Amino acid sequence: MRFYVVVESLEFNYKYLLHAHSHVAFLGWIYIGLTTLIIRIFLKNKKKAKRYQQIFLFTNMTLVGMLIAFPIQGYGLFSILFSTLFLFASYWFSGFMMKNVPEEFKQRFSWKMIKSSLWYLVFSSIGPWAIGAVMATLGSESIWYKTSIYFYLHFQYNGWFVFALLGIFFYILEEAGIELNPSLFKSFYFLTHLGVILTFLLSVLWFKPPLVFYIFGTIGAIVQAQAVYELYLLLKPNLKQIRKLFPKQSVFLLYLAAFLTLFKLLMQYMSGHTYYAELAYRLKDFVIGYLHMVFLGIIIPALLVFLKYFKLIRVTNTFLILFLSAVFITEFLIFYRGFSLWLKSPITPEYYSYLAGFSCIFLLAIGILIIVNLENNEKKIPLK
Repeated sequence: MRFYVVVESLEFNYKYLLHAHSHVAFLGWIYIGLTTLIIRIFLKNKKKAKRYQQIFLFTNMTLVGMLIAFPIQGYGLFSILFSTLFLFASYWFSGFMMKNVPEEFKQRFSWKMIKSSLWYLVFSSIGPWAIGAVMATLGSESIWYKTSIYFYLHFQYNGWFVFALLGIFFYILEEAGIELNPSLFKSFYFLTHLGVILTFLLSVLWFKPPLVFYIFGTIGAIVQAQAVYELYLLLKPNLKQIRKLFPKQSVFLLYLAAFLTLFKLLMQYMSGHTYYAELAYRLKDFVIGYLHMVFLGIIIPALLVFLKYFKLIRVTNTFLILFLSAVFITEFLIFYRGFSLWLKSPITPEYYSYLAGFSCIFLLAIGILIIVNLENNEKKIPLK
């Protein structure tokens, strides 16, 4: 995709491939990773685990369908069909988990977070359903078209992803015998929900709604910051013990995710102000940089830590160095262009070549990750 501007001979529909990229990255990587961890943790019954295989196979069928259909036709008959089937697969998974979770988990903090994440997964799907209705009535130029997309994105990564990752993290602490303050957890849990709901308003400031949207969106950003602070207070008494649960590599990734979360909170707070909201709408580089920072710098590092903890994947230092190098270099370039346009300063002519070239590091890193894990599975070496 990033070579599209650089190589003139590439003849493909950029928007079609962008749809494939966004759908499969979200659903084929993060979704599968989270659902695999949830099943691994909370579904102890082997017979029920076998029943989950049907959901897994059906889900992957829809993902392969989207991977093929979107680059060919964009939003067309088959891509919409497979996307719709995926929504049903996510409902199937959510209902399956809520019905079959063992009683021993139902009062745990970890399950409360996971259960909330599943509800956000279902709730976020209102966005895709709304897109079809908007396209049929108001068209893609309507403000409701983008609002439906942003609704889905927001409740996916702020709701489903974040709550699921925190639920997995709390499970690890519970299994290690680390006790958390119930009253602090209750406060943190409430503020996190409130923050997720209110900060959605920050996603609609691009069409210049009434002032009340800016006010409550900014309040939501402040509430989320308070929730993060209460999470810190919740973990603070046991930080030394928590660090001992993870190898140095994982501790580094968790600290990186925590640091970038603070940066995310700052960007959210700034976007609640009229000037910066309009700036983000005019300069898409800031939005693209923000979203990639969240997914590549926060969600994926945390996901890798937990997949490694439960011995579902092997993460080598070589992969990590390459992956993080690609993240930081490409993020720098994306924000560099945004700031250059904002400040009306010249952009180096080689910008797109640099962005495309350094993006190849992602391909190299992912190739190493796949090869290492394939070799690991063949040799049946324990993942440590």
